[in-house]
Amino acid sequence: IDFDLILENIKDLNVLAGEGISQIEHTPRGARLRQPEPLPLTLYHNGIIVGSGAFRPYQDPATQQCLQDIMDGYFPSELQLRYPDGV
Repeated sequence: IDFDLILENIKDLNVLAGEGISQIEHTPRGARLRQPEPLPLTLYHNGIIVGSGAFRPYQDPATQQCLQDIMDGYFPSELQLRYPDGV
């Protein structure tokens, strides 16, 4: 696993997803600017945790697919339904 590549690609993906850019949130009394909620990815020597999910070992095929998507420069395919505009 190329952790340097993962970290570099996560930075690029964060920019694509609008990191640091506020979005307009409509409220009953008008509108306000809101920062998108981040989705944390915690890397350990033996696995990962995505968001507030369970620990996932690197040997798990779903974990391998998630990291491969990131190393290929894409948002993890497992998140596409939940975050169609990116995370």
